[in-house]
Amino acid sequence: MLEKLRTHIQQNLPFLNDKKLLLAVSGGIDSMILVDTFHKLGLHIGIAHCNFKLRLKSSDKDERFVIETAKRLNIPMFNISFETRKFASKHHLSIQLAARELRYDWFRKISEENNYDYLLTAHHRDDVIETFLINFSRGTGLDGLTGIPTINKEIIRPLLPFSRSDINVYAAKNKLAWREDKSNADTKYLRNKIRHKVVPVFKELNPSFSSSFSQTICNLKESKTFIAQQIEQLKKTIVSCKNNSLVIDIEALKLQGSEKFILREILKEYEFTQWDDVHSLLTAQSGKFVLSATHRLLKNRSELILSKITTEDTKSYKITADTKKIKEPLHLKFKKITEEKLQKLQNNPKSTLHKIHIDLEHVSFPLTLRKWQQGDIFTPFGMQGKKKLSKFFKDEKMSVLEKENTWVLCTKDHIIWVVGKRMDARFKIKKSTINGLKITLKPEEKEF
Repeated sequence: MLEKLRTHIQQNLPFLNDKKLLLAVSGGIDSMILVDTFHKLGLHIGIAHCNFKLRLKSSDKDERFVIETAKRLNIPMFNISFETRKFASKHHLSIQLAARELRYDWFRKISEENNYDYLLTAHHRDDVIETFLINFSRGTGLDGLTGIPTINKEIIRPLLPFSRSDINVYAAKNKLAWREDKSNADTKYLRNKIRHKVVPVFKELNPSFSSSFSQTICNLKESKTFIAQQIEQLKKTIVSCKNNSLVIDIEALKLQGSEKFILREILKEYEFTQWDDVHSLLTAQSGKFVLSATHRLLKNRSELILSKITTEDTKSYKITADTKKIKEPLHLKFKKITEEKLQKLQNNPKSTLHKIHIDLEHVSFPLTLRKWQQGDIFTPFGMQGKKKLSKFFKDEKMSVLEKENTWVLCTKDHIIWVVGKRMDARFKIKKSTINGLKITLKPEEKEF
């Protein structure tokens, strides 16, 4: 197994050879194999152990065993204890989810503080089989059926090519010691029930089940890769970016057929779970939306608009006469207009979406930058008379999302500029203007 692991690393994970690797070690047989093999391979490793205080004295014995192993092998050791049950109760989580959240948050902290490049876990081929069957029983797509990835950002699982049988043989041959977690035999847990009750039936029906399953996973991964490539091509005709949001053309989507599947593939990384509700937006009225934990998907006429969820911004920002530029909440630059430029503007006042020129004689500092509010009124540049912003937005056919993201620059109670849309004509450069100010908006970079 050691030589097969060496070959696996050389062929598929060569970047591990010169990196600092943090090994997640429980003290069980899988993680002790991970420690033993990577120590013998001479890689730069450290050990991290979590005591979840779930099995009374056994948890403490696991911790002491791992500490003694690290000391014997002269490997850097990090350990921590958690009050897992209290954490789970406080945050309304299952014990399993609480333990997962606690350990991975701590692993990230240890890695950052000690400059470890990757976290290695001891998941193996049988873990992939169990995960597949769990996801299959609950209903899932290709992502859930392709098992546990070998590489997931900074988390590496180098033992996935090996079965539980391979691990048992290696442990016996090398006379390794480990700690047995008795809860692994308790079939009240779904994973254990699948491990002890379901998988043995498949292996009885097909003695080559493990290797056949690995081939199935490879086939599914190839299908997943192909579909991902096709989705990227479809995005070019279906998806665009506008106002820092992702926009899906509904008609272009429907022309492809299988719109529910395509929509899910486009949006799956944004943490949506109510996929029937997402699909129903295609035929919903404008203004309807679906929320995920991080994003909002809004129906707006013939489009679906995806945007990040932010807290309602009621904060205002002050701009003094000495301000040269600001970066929050928008990128704005302020520059006095030269006498030569001022003379040209006096004869031909100009205003664009991203640049305005204002008469300083009619401005009182500090200026205020805030979100627009119902009842706001201004005199649009190039037009006669006042207009409510709500009416202006309607005439401009702005979406709900665009309205929500609109800022106004004000002097006292008067709007100078609906930023990025239209300035107020009352503040334009005139024949009588003595001092002028140029204000420039730098468009936001697209995040999608």
